[in-house]
Amino acid sequence: MSPRRFSIGRRRGSPNPAARATAEAESIRAPVRASSPDRFASPGVAHGAAGEAIRKGVPPEILRQVKLIELRTRGLVNSVFTGEYRSVFKGQGMEFSEVREYQAGDEVRTIDWNVTARMGKPFVKRYVEERELTVMLAVDLSGSERFGTVDRFKSELATELAAVLAMSAVRNNDRVGVVLFTDRIEYVVPPRKGRKHVLRIMRDLLSFEPVGRGTDLVGVIDHLARTLKQKAIVFLISDFVAENIEHPLKILAQRHDVVAVTVEDPSERELPNVGLARFVDPETGQHIEIDTSSPIVRSEYGRRVTTERDERRHLLRRLAIDEVPVRTDGNYIEPLLRFFRSRETQARRR
Repeated sequence: MSPRRFSIGRRRGSPNPAARATAEAESIRAPVRASSPDRFASPGVAHGAAGEAIRKGVPPEILRQVKLIELRTRGLVNSVFTGEYRSVFKGQGMEFSEVREYQAGDEVRTIDWNVTARMGKPFVKRYVEERELTVMLAVDLSGSERFGTVDRFKSELATELAAVLAMSAVRNNDRVGVVLFTDRIEYVVPPRKGRKHVLRIMRDLLSFEPVGRGTDLVGVIDHLARTLKQKAIVFLISDFVAENIEHPLKILAQRHDVVAVTVEDPSERELPNVGLARFVDPETGQHIEIDTSSPIVRSEYGRRVTTERDERRHLLRRLAIDEVPVRTDGNYIEPLLRFFRSRETQARRR
């Protein structure tokens, strides 16, 4: 089991982990998102029925959050990400546009001989790039995502990043869809176009309350491989606390353009020195007591976390899958720009 799954986690506005662990040595709780009971739609509904449940019970707070995220990210999408997105994710082929009279320098192979014969002078066919692509956002809503010790929870960072990617795709007339998952496929929004569709995606990301708490990354990868009939761009947004994903990832990446967006919190990288503390796995509920004052324990924890991260990066590199690492103590703008520009550089070298 990943060491990152056990954490002291705090809610925003609470003391730092060390202070909280000292003050609450007997009552350290798993990181859970603080919410009023009526904030979310009814849990336990999957796929299309879940959409109806959400539509019937979306509180004004969620709608305000959707509007705020749209306003906050719209400028970025229009001024920064749209051009970068377009330069990286090109169309799947060329589509016929028109026939025009031949001009000096035109490619001879584009001459339309039928029209040329009828008109008595050379004409060429013009083509434009087929822009329409399909973008699928697979967003992890497991228990380990509802955790954060700095500015926000990992799930909140994932939601805003997914919103930016969705708006960038729609801005370029591409179709975008979403799969929300935990230890099961919780909810699916089929790929479509348009601003209203993106706003619906953002609303669902904010309002959906999952049934499961665990993570089945293999299951969602298999689901995408089965259901995506045409080549798509797949963004897997998760903390990737999962095992045995190499084979299904390899199959998915053979047909689709897969990008791994890894979401982390800085407190997951090292164990705080707070003495004897009780940790709870937010996905399984398992408890474990650890003497964090021991240098050996803290060193071993750091070693395992580093090994886990290095193994994931090596796996993605072997499968030629790009990674976009984002953290709750930073923004997602620079990582996304680095990804886009790295992709563009790779394309130029080919």
